Amino acid sequence: MFNNLSDKLESAFKNLKGEARITDLNIATTVKEIRRALLDADVNYKIAKEFTDKVKDKALGEKVINSINPGQLMVKIVKDELAELMGGTEATFSLAGNPTVILIAGLQGSGKTTFSGKLALYLKSKKNKSPLLVAADVYRPAAIDQLHVLGSQIGVDVYSDRESKDPVAIAEAAIKEARAKNKNVVIIDTAGRLAVDEVMMTEVKNIKETVNPQEILFVVDSMTGQDAVNTAKAFNDRLDFTGVVLTKLDGDTRGGAALTIKYTVDKPIKFASSGEKMDTLDVFYPERMAQRILGMGDITSLVEKAQEQFNEEEAKKLEKKIRQNKFDFQDFYDQLQQIKKMGNLKDLMAMIPGVGKAMKDIDISDDAFKGVEAMISSMTPQERADPDLINQSRKLRIAKGSGKDLNEVNAFMKQFEQMRQMMKQMNKMPMGMGRGMMGGKMPKM
Repeated sequence: MFNNLSDKLESAFKNLKGEARITDLNIATTVKEIRRALLDADVNYKIAKEFTDKVKDKALGEKVINSINPGQLMVKIVKDELAELMGGTEATFSLAGNPTVILIAGLQGSGKTTFSGKLALYLKSKKNKSPLLVAADVYRPAAIDQLHVLGSQIGVDVYSDRESKDPVAIAEAAIKEARAKNKNVVIIDTAGRLAVDEVMMTEVKNIKETVNPQEILFVVDSMTGQDAVNTAKAFNDRLDFTGVVLTKLDGDTRGGAALTIKYTVDKPIKFASSGEKMDTLDVFYPERMAQRILGMGDITSLVEKAQEQFNEEEAKKLEKKIRQNKFDFQDFYDQLQQIKKMGNLKDLMAMIPGVGKAMKDIDISDDAFKGVEAMISSMTPQERADPDLINQSRKLRIAKGSGKDLNEVNAFMKQFEQMRQMMKQMNKMPMGMGRGMMGGKMPKM
């Protein structure tokens, strides 16, 4: 999302390259470029000026003047100010109440229904909650059907009343249903509405006053830029929501909404969403986002995603197999599945410092592993367990079964054997050093 902003900020920092110290002259040039980058990212001029004034004041401090590396210190100052602009620290999310009631609001097309499904899955899988989704959008065709489909995908019940046209009554009935079925979280998906639509704004306000939610989340389509910020302010004046959700962060957007919505409405960004898959919802961390904007990566989030998917006991078993030189195609296949569960491959690569910028123009498909998976799936269980069994005739059968050329199968086998040879060297390492072998060179897909 922030590729254009990242490039322009990097270009601004080049003004300090080779400088022994920060001076009024070179800092003025750099700050001007930073302000221009923010404006191009659809940041309000007043906010952009206030931001760069703070950066300039800090950059001209005595400690910075005496530094031998002003470029790196400028990056740190900008990172700290970006994080502060987006909220500073992770926002709290209330799960009080019995049940906890969460009201979802926003414009039409902002991604409210998809987010409601993602939030339900997040609370179910990561917070051990039992959520109930509520279809309170009685206007949009197929809105109820969409929520039922999402609920079915993630294994979460959905409450709806196709005969009623009263969202307030539906919300009330849903809470009674939740108590009766021991559901401890109720997520109410409301209709999209315009801030200037008095009737619709009154309706969502009535829902709020009736169900008294612990959280009111305003869903913002990041693609709409500064318009989203202005809309959020209008909604907040009526609803006094508790937090913001940024959707479609994987889209081609300039990022102005993400950077300035906290400043404008003084409400924290609580979640960030990208893509249509139900597991692509993340808690919003301002400092981590600032690091990613500046091309510094996000190792913390990458490690957290890995920890969620990799079981410690399974890792020990795998390490034992590696030490005994028994790592096979089934092990490799299982590891691929774990990596895929961590999320979009390009997003994962972007979390590694320096890699994101290098790969920004490279398209990495979520289907990147399909060729390898097809070849392994075309093997017999015996062949997966014992790669040495695979001779020329077996390779021909695997190639035919996977829709690959024999040369592709040969290349994969060769690369796999090279990886096994590399793992033999791990036998000489102390226990524990061999884990994380997937971080090494991967076979081409």
